[in-house]
Amino acid sequence: MNILAIETATEGCATGLRTSDGREIIKLVDENRQHTEELTLGIQALLSEAGLKASDIKRVVVDHGPGLFTGLRVGIATAIALAQGVGAELVGVSSLELLAHGAHDAGVRGTLMCAVDGRRGEVFVQTFTLSDGVVAKDEPRVEVPRTVVIGWATMAVPVTFTGDGVERYLSDFSAVPGAVIHREKVPSIHAALTLGSERTPSATITPLYLREADAVSNFTTRERAK
Repeated sequence: MNILAIETATEGCATGLRTSDGREIIKLVDENRQHTEELTLGIQALLSEAGLKASDIKRVVVDHGPGLFTGLRVGIATAIALAQGVGAELVGVSSLELLAHGAHDAGVRGTLMCAVDGRRGEVFVQTFTLSDGVVAKDEPRVEVPRTVVIGWATMAVPVTFTGDGVERYLSDFSAVPGAVIHREKVPSIHAALTLGSERTPSATITPLYLREADAVSNFTTRERAK
């Protein structure tokens, strides 16, 4: 099965393709929040490199957040439109779990806290345990970076931090005693392709905004054709 993955939850815009014959192509399309202009061109270039047409895609995987509002809107709208247009299945994955699985693939083990930059002086965070697999220890939530840092410093337990939220407030997170920083700004496209291939397709994709101001925006998630 040919699977396309779309990542637009952070400043980095990335795409990936896993073909039915086992090839995997991953491209970082943009790093400067030009998702609207670059995503469609990036998908076209990816398909061209693989020698495929849009109609050859059988499943579309998209990061549904949490993340930056505009990026999520562009990525989800593009994924839904493409899936509808070619009759492909649709699967949603979260930015925080993609960071966790990316860290696991890189050899990180133990307690991992993933943080996506939410702007407005906030981060979207979730904690995982990484051993033979990846297990979420809590639910995604919105936090102030300094509050997160103080909490981990008070607990004084070994922890690894990752994500573009960590990169933005690197001096704060690096100050936690015993903490390790795993540099991973863009959620893993390889993980998106893997998780997306394993999960049951959805009729709808609902953005995980976490903040009411984002959730009540005039962007309406559309239902893909059945």
